[in-house]
Amino acid sequence: MSRLKLKDIATTAPKKVNKETIKKENTKLQFRMEELQNLLYAQGKYSVLVILQGMDASGKDGVTRNVFEAVNPQGCRVFSFKKPTEIEMKHNFLWRINKVTPEKGMIHIFNRSHYEDVLIQRVHKWVDEDEIKRRFTQINNFEKLLTETNTIVLKFYLHISPEEQLIRLTERLTDPTKNWKHNETDLQERNYWNEYRKAYEDAISNCCDVPWHIIPADQNWYKEHLISKTVVEAMEKLKMQYPVMDKALLKKALEANKEAQSK
Repeated sequence: MSRLKLKDIATTAPKKVNKETIKKENTKLQFRMEELQNLLYAQGKYSVLVILQGMDASGKDGVTRNVFEAVNPQGCRVFSFKKPTEIEMKHNFLWRINKVTPEKGMIHIFNRSHYEDVLIQRVHKWVDEDEIKRRFTQINNFEKLLTETNTIVLKFYLHISPEEQLIRLTERLTDPTKNWKHNETDLQERNYWNEYRKAYEDAISNCCDVPWHIIPADQNWYKEHLISKTVVEAMEKLKMQYPVMDKALLKKALEANKEAQSK
């Protein structure tokens, strides 16, 4: 298998793509996702796990907010994985992930995920390379278990350019409405751009039993379109149906309803 090279993959939409057309399609996709999420929740047979990974400022928060804004909050939960707590550090790295995987009928969104444990820990050399290889295997086994138990796993790498990242990090300093997003370590982590890119290339290449979707992330409207389209298409493939009430129970319920109305 040839080595993945992220630098050779575009971070912007193709020139022929029309922004206004895509935005109209996004609106239709949101309505369709709402319908499918209602089916998912009602049937209770499948679950969906959306994994969002990417460099700082690649737009993970925006995807969570804008792509899934139409779904019923009862059927969708978001989990962010930052620095492990003291208790989490005393368990294996998948412990905190496994306990919040989606139950049947639910959509869960991971804003960062178990992949942080083969990214930041590798870049800063907090674990050795042998441990990273073991974790690659463990991640593949973990995701295989999820897919074999009716969880649809959708993994997205938000592919942002270093130039666009710097613009967005600067906005966090100059725009008062975005000051709260500023983290002192973000600019420091930019110094490790090449190391992070290599770590991502290795993670994507080695943990691909469940395929990755590499999403150009410099333009939010296009990024959100691709993710919405992928989620909707994956859910449509499930051929979901609303549960049908047993005929005898339905007849009994209709008779009881008719009797109640006559009183």
